[in-house]
Amino acid sequence: MPVRIQRYIALLSVVLFIGKLWAWYLTHSVAILTDALESTVNVITGFMGLYSLSLAAKPRDSNHPYGHGKAQFVSSAVEGALISIAGLFIIYEAIDQLLEAKPLHKLNLGIFIIVGAGLLNTVSGYYALNAGKKHRSLVIESAGKHLLSDGYSTLAIIVGLGLVILTKAQWLDSVVALIFAGIIIVTGYKVLRKSLAGIMDEADEVILKEVITLLQENRKPEWIDLHNLRVIQYGDVLHVDTHMTIPWYYQVLDADKAIHEVENLVKTRFESRVELFIHIDACMPYSCKLCSVQNCPVRKEAFKVREIWIMDNLWENSKHGKTTG
Repeated sequence: MPVRIQRYIALLSVVLFIGKLWAWYLTHSVAILTDALESTVNVITGFMGLYSLSLAAKPRDSNHPYGHGKAQFVSSAVEGALISIAGLFIIYEAIDQLLEAKPLHKLNLGIFIIVGAGLLNTVSGYYALNAGKKHRSLVIESAGKHLLSDGYSTLAIIVGLGLVILTKAQWLDSVVALIFAGIIIVTGYKVLRKSLAGIMDEADEVILKEVITLLQENRKPEWIDLHNLRVIQYGDVLHVDTHMTIPWYYQVLDADKAIHEVENLVKTRFESRVELFIHIDACMPYSCKLCSVQNCPVRKEAFKVREIWIMDNLWENSKHGKTTG
């Protein structure tokens, strides 16, 4: 599904680029050139995103034991960099137009063309953004944000060109271009920042909190403790690593059941493939005060309090209970 969506985005980017380039050729407007250059980035990153999604969909192999999902981060990083470079080039063209004004032509026709392009950008941007969040695809989500920013900048450029027609002040064309060059650069930075965070395995606090809340709300008495929790998103695969403390007298089948209960819980909640790695720890005497298992035959100490699982106490690589109560 993500590959098919990205294919449509890539083809749409080509159509929009041709349309905006035609509008710039007709008008010689540097503001419309701003739109056209951003669409150039859309074309490049659209096909790069399509390639990265195709690569990310490949199953893991001996050379890539965690799969190929990080290809999406690389693609989005390139997209962010190209967006920012396009913004810098637009600033150069706008300043050049201010210093040496070139006559504008057929603005009415140019505006009509980019109105159509802007509407397509906005509608497809909203669709791509929602689809990217649903399928947890950074490539599609980044494309959606870029298409939306392109649509918003097109709207403002239309307003700016309308003012040029009304006031005959041609310098407004360059001013509008400069304003939206700044917006484009900021957009590129945000996309690049998020991509580099994924490449560096920076914790995604939103997903992490979601997983922790899910486990906390559905925990069972025999899940005495969780610690050393790691959640990483690689493409459409969610990797969850953690240590779980269960009663020491449980047999292998009991431990296997506990692992699958957690795995099914996470898989049901997240619409993505899940790889779960749980290291099983045996409970210790100091775990008794945190353990709510009924009729435990080997309890050394009465149950006192259940540790509330939150981000601050689940990422540490140490069992809870040593200093509790």
